[in-house]
Amino acid sequence: MRPFRVWKALLGLHRAVVEDVDVEADGTVVVSVRPNARERDRCPHCRRRCAGYDWGEGRRRWRALDLGTTFAYLEAWAPRVRCKRHGVVVAAVPWARHDAGFTRAFEDQVAWLTVHTSKTAVSDVMRIAWRSVGWICQRVAAEAQAQRDLLSGLERIGFDEIAIRKGQRYLTVVVDHDTGKLVWAHPGRDRKTTEKFLDLLGQERLQRIKLVSCDDADWIIRPVTERCPNAIVCLDPFHIVKAATDALDKIRREIWNDARRQGQTQLARELKGARFALWKNPENLTERQQLKLARIQRLNQRLYRAYLLSQQLRQIYRVPADHALVLLEAWLTWARRCRLEPFVKVARRITEQRPMVEAAITNKLSNAAVEQVNTQIRLITRRGFGYHSPWAVIALAMLSLAGLCPPLPGR
Repeated sequence: MRPFRVWKALLGLHRAVVEDVDVEADGTVVVSVRPNARERDRCPHCRRRCAGYDWGEGRRRWRALDLGTTFAYLEAWAPRVRCKRHGVVVAAVPWARHDAGFTRAFEDQVAWLTVHTSKTAVSDVMRIAWRSVGWICQRVAAEAQAQRDLLSGLERIGFDEIAIRKGQRYLTVVVDHDTGKLVWAHPGRDRKTTEKFLDLLGQERLQRIKLVSCDDADWIIRPVTERCPNAIVCLDPFHIVKAATDALDKIRREIWNDARRQGQTQLARELKGARFALWKNPENLTERQQLKLARIQRLNQRLYRAYLLSQQLRQIYRVPADHALVLLEAWLTWARRCRLEPFVKVARRITEQRPMVEAAITNKLSNAAVEQVNTQIRLITRRGFGYHSPWAVIALAMLSLAGLCPPLPGR
């Protein structure tokens, strides 16, 4: 094998010609290369062959994967071409992405490592600045998204928001329920953000959406119902059950405060540690919590009635759909007449949103898959000790949770 072919194999070069190899005084290896005949004078955006414009700023270098402990660079001319669609741009090179100072193999390895470890560790291993890690991830994710249509075939999707920084910094995420993968994320949590996703789908794909799960946020529900004619909105069961649990806890606090003011020390003592006994599922109660619940039943019927209302609402989501709809009607009748104002408000809320509540029951759809993606995004943010830019978080989330992470070079 010829020496230049050895260097080409070592650096993982394709569609390129090695012209020369030089070792500088500090030990850095500089490999002079050029694109082969088929790859010359191409636009980096549309890949069309274009007329030459000038030689640009002369020769430039791209950081390649290290050769053991030695830095390695590729050096080549960077001419500019005139594209009919994109104007005057620097010609594409087969070994690097557009506007990158690193080779494609280098960036793929950085992206893979970033998905599996922290940015600080990646910057130490690869010997680059931690800001460069974020920019590399954004370039790799953008190229992967351009090559793969994540929005094709969507029929059942889920919307949710997640906080990524203090100061009301949120991301809106969309997950495909059929694959469980993240398909879209964008900074913000308002109607404009939802409209951006719907605009990306286009009119034909909007008509294919059948089910949409979300919470009761108007900035999600209204645009979806207006622009997705065949979509059925399913209200996430978690938020309904949480509303009942909050109502139960509000009643517990009211009774506890009244007992303290009236000097009923025994009742106040019994209620002080009863929160978790009231919140937990009956099958998960410890023996001590079961005894506390029995004492509450004996001491305060009002609180025990609130407990039964909360547990009955949970049970609706655990039985078959036909039985669940009958239970829902019975629960609403009971809650309206229970003389417990917090549960009356919950019943009024469910009545107003009843079509969406029943849709979640009949289609057995919740936001569990979306919450699982949110948990992994929180882990990504925590592993990187926070990010200044939401786009860095989005790039890492798309690489990790949308199946866009490239393989290691040569694998």
